[in-house]
Amino acid sequence: MPTEMDTLLPYRVGGLMYTPAISEGISEKIRNKAYPCLTSLALCLEDSINDDSLEAAEIQLVKTLIDIKTSVPKEDRPLLFVRIRTPEHMLAVHNMIRDSEDVLTGYILPKFDLDNAKRYIEVLTHINNHRMHKLYIMPTLESGMVADAENRIDALTKLKDVLAPIRNSILNIRVGGNDFSNLFGVRRKIHQTIYDIGVIRDILSDIINVFSREYVISGPVWEYFGNSPDGAWAAGLKREISLDIVNGFTGKTAIHPSQLPVIYESLKVSKEDYNDAQSILAWNRRGYAVAKSAGGTRMNEVKCHTRWAEKISCMGQIYGITEEA
Repeated sequence: MPTEMDTLLPYRVGGLMYTPAISEGISEKIRNKAYPCLTSLALCLEDSINDDSLEAAEIQLVKTLIDIKTSVPKEDRPLLFVRIRTPEHMLAVHNMIRDSEDVLTGYILPKFDLDNAKRYIEVLTHINNHRMHKLYIMPTLESGMVADAENRIDALTKLKDVLAPIRNSILNIRVGGNDFSNLFGVRRKIHQTIYDIGVIRDILSDIINVFSREYVISGPVWEYFGNSPDGAWAAGLKREISLDIVNGFTGKTAIHPSQLPVIYESLKVSKEDYNDAQSILAWNRRGYAVAKSAGGTRMNEVKCHTRWAEKISCMGQIYGITEEA
């Protein structure tokens, strides 16, 4: 029977790298550890695949998963996901890859909204009712229904209610920054962040407001990359990630291996934060709910900072501690 979700598992997704499922050699690259700092990988059958190439991509997906299952030890595998197109496609892919589906962590659900949410949940429930170890989902909020300012909060609240019965099957809520940008015909430049686009910033803020108290929410993709770690693309990615974190996002979608080390480094927590988090979680100051931080530079309040401390503790356990403040 399905078990409760590991507390750390939603944070292990980290930098989720997308790759077209039609690509050959994916299993070999995983086996040879060709992607430094790879924590999770999405094999995409949706936007990255032309409609007339979908069948070829599905055939290659089956080959890739079989090869991973037979040639890559479990301890060397990243978290693996398949990004499908629709609920019916999810069921079809499940039937296609059934013999090797156990290498997957779950499925990514694109353009998740009220038009398809209940059917997605029906399909997931059907799949998991016939499995010893359940598969997880990561719904992606990126459709016009979510972007529409007039009805956004109502739509997000209803989506949250629909997801509530399967909350323990949801690893992350994901957001489609480029899809939202496309709706408005806008695009950030390399020296800008997604938060500089006011209409997109407002959408992201509302998603955080509705979902972040119950779910880990991953930051939107950064579309610039390059070979030099000192390039403008890396500086821009670091700048946007810092704003992701302060706004409540954890982790980020990646579209190129060069982005992964930058994202991974950003997921480490400072020694000061980690020490303060441990102090808050082990609070034993009788009569006091407030005290100076370990470094003596800020105030820790157990009633105000416990949830922050829980997140910092999880991230520190997974990604490590840095001396940088």
